[in-house]
Amino acid sequence: MNYQQTIDHLYTQLPMFSRIGAAAYKKDLHNTIALCKVLDDPQTKFKSIHIAGTNGKGSTSHMLAAILQQAGYKTGLYTSPHLKDFRERIKINGRMVSEEFVVDFVERTKKISDEIEPSFFELTVAMAFEYFEKQKVDIAVIETGLGGRLDSTNIITPVLSIITNIGYDHMNILGNSLEEIAAEKAGIIKPGVPVIISEYLPGTKNIFISKAKDVNAPIHFAGDEYAVSNIEYTARSLCCDVTDTTNKITESFKLDLNGLYQAKNLCAVLCAEGILMANGFIIKNEAEKTALSNVKKLTGLHGRWDVISNDPTIVLDVAHNEDGIKQLLQQLSVVGSRLSATHFVLGMVKDKDINKVLSLLPKHANYYFSNAHIPRAMPHVALQQMAANFGLAGESFDDVNSAVKNAVKNAGKDEMIVVCGSVFLVAEVDVSLF
Repeated sequence: MNYQQTIDHLYTQLPMFSRIGAAAYKKDLHNTIALCKVLDDPQTKFKSIHIAGTNGKGSTSHMLAAILQQAGYKTGLYTSPHLKDFRERIKINGRMVSEEFVVDFVERTKKISDEIEPSFFELTVAMAFEYFEKQKVDIAVIETGLGGRLDSTNIITPVLSIITNIGYDHMNILGNSLEEIAAEKAGIIKPGVPVIISEYLPGTKNIFISKAKDVNAPIHFAGDEYAVSNIEYTARSLCCDVTDTTNKITESFKLDLNGLYQAKNLCAVLCAEGILMANGFIIKNEAEKTALSNVKKLTGLHGRWDVISNDPTIVLDVAHNEDGIKQLLQQLSVVGSRLSATHFVLGMVKDKDINKVLSLLPKHANYYFSNAHIPRAMPHVALQQMAANFGLAGESFDDVNSAVKNAVKNAGKDEMIVVCGSVFLVAEVDVSLF
């Protein structure tokens, strides 16, 4: 098979969560363990950092990877889902895995794949682990796909674990309460391995403490150890001061990831950096500052309050659940104060809590309903009808680029267009058109 045939095989022959949802989720680690055993357990041959959470885990993963590679370490990065190219999921020092490796891996694992019928995600995780081992990375940052305890990535024993936050998402799989969801995320906490909690709620803090105590894992609450102040936003950056509350030292930071919510992720990243340095990693202040102001360039992260045009302002944001939309609206309340109107290009997938998201959105905004072209997507007309029940009105479009073009026609130069609601919707935006 050539590369395109290989990708078509991965997408169509293996159960893929992003396309079909919960039916692709395997509630055990058996397949991943079996795949990696055939590959001589590559996950045991490199150092790793494991990151879980409802929101923020992607940004945190990319920031940490940027710092480590800027500090001179050969750094692997495994994240999901991808926006444009499958190979975005597996990177070393910001460079995507080669097409040749993807083709070769799928061909070499065909026999075991035919026997155990792994999901798309299970095979992709094994692919990433072997690639990082073969390329002899110094360390790899590994983001969970869904949950933690039963996530395919959870066969690693990392040097550090991070849980970014807990919110309502994937309740049909992870549980209907924040406590249940937290327990699933806490499943990545390993014996003796330090764990950082970026954010916690009254109902979730003790779950993390209890799990960490059970396995004798040192636990750090980033929001208690670091305090953010003097946040300043621009269209291309976020500036803030962060105080190490233990040492009473304050530093100024400039991030190219400019969402206000990145300040919380930054605290976890700085906490992680301190633990890594205490364990022998050498990260100079200059490397840290350069990395944090160039994360997009170093690692290729996009879709997090991503300003792609200024006339009018067009923002892409992958916010797709209750907490993500709340953070996006908080950002709008700060940034949008000087804008006369807001236009939302909105698309969602069917297994999200769509009604909760719609109930949060402002009624005075202009809406353009759309959908990604995957089976999980909520059809744009159906989303338009659901939105009407919440007083949200607008046209619907089968193609997100048509929706954005219509928003551009209707928006003045001082108005803002936000594309959100689904990673897969954002992925289909052709930024070259705008």
